[in-house]
Amino acid sequence: MLKKLKGIGLLLVANILISITLYIVFQVLANIVLPAFGIDIRGSVNEYMLLYAAVLGFGGAFISLAFSKQFARAMLDDCYQITEPKTRQEEVVFRTVHELAQRLHIQMPEVWIYNAPDPNAFATGPTKNNAMVAVSTGLLETLNEEEVRSVLAHEMGHVWNGDMFTTTVLAGLMNTFVYFIAMWVRRMFEERDQAGLGIVASIVLQIVLSILAMVVINWFSRRREFEADKFSGKAYGPAPMISALESIQRYVEAAQVEYATQDALATMKISGSAGGWMNLFATHPPIEERIAALKRLA
Repeated sequence: MLKKLKGIGLLLVANILISITLYIVFQVLANIVLPAFGIDIRGSVNEYMLLYAAVLGFGGAFISLAFSKQFARAMLDDCYQITEPKTRQEEVVFRTVHELAQRLHIQMPEVWIYNAPDPNAFATGPTKNNAMVAVSTGLLETLNEEEVRSVLAHEMGHVWNGDMFTTTVLAGLMNTFVYFIAMWVRRMFEERDQAGLGIVASIVLQIVLSILAMVVINWFSRRREFEADKFSGKAYGPAPMISALESIQRYVEAAQVEYATQDALATMKISGSAGGWMNLFATHPPIEERIAALKRLA
């Protein structure tokens, strides 16, 4: 109970500190930096607009984080939670997560298996002590036991590193600037009696800036994947994780050949790479880069 309260307290403190920081930055820019360059926005922008943008930006992000496990389960088809393993595969998954949780001195995450052919796994949850790890049936069928353990260690690395929280903070920050700039532009048009044009400009700006924000968020996500790989390498050695990635890469290549004419993006979520500029929107680095990083660790 105390750990849960501590986690909630840290979330609140972090949120408050970020809001204060944004407010200070806004005041410095509006009252010192921009006027020095002959730009005066003090008549059209105020701290209330920034506060409202922060509430929208961080509020939505943290609500998503708070209910991330429920949202994840709602997105999965034919899934079930493991509490008492009944098969060898369930035993490997459950015992691995339990062992790693004990090593890290954190509460045991919920363990779920969902029916999907893709070899995939993910972790989510608001805090280290309130997390969920899920693996697909495709992962269990594609990888051997050592490789499955290494992938689970990777996901537990995300839990231990607090990646869900830090990604949420970054998303909240990006959302705040998107809302703030959109509201600022809309207000400028309204002051010129062009409210209709202001609404259109605001919507277009939100769309464009949200896309640019996703580039930043996904870049950060790719960095965190390397850290989770490193955690797995330290837990069970780099070799099993390298082998797991190579097995997944073989699946991806076979799937791309089989489904290339049906869905060119079908395997992007596994391989982390769609090629060219689309890599900017990938949440995972190319498998080749991850394997190279693990080899350097070895």
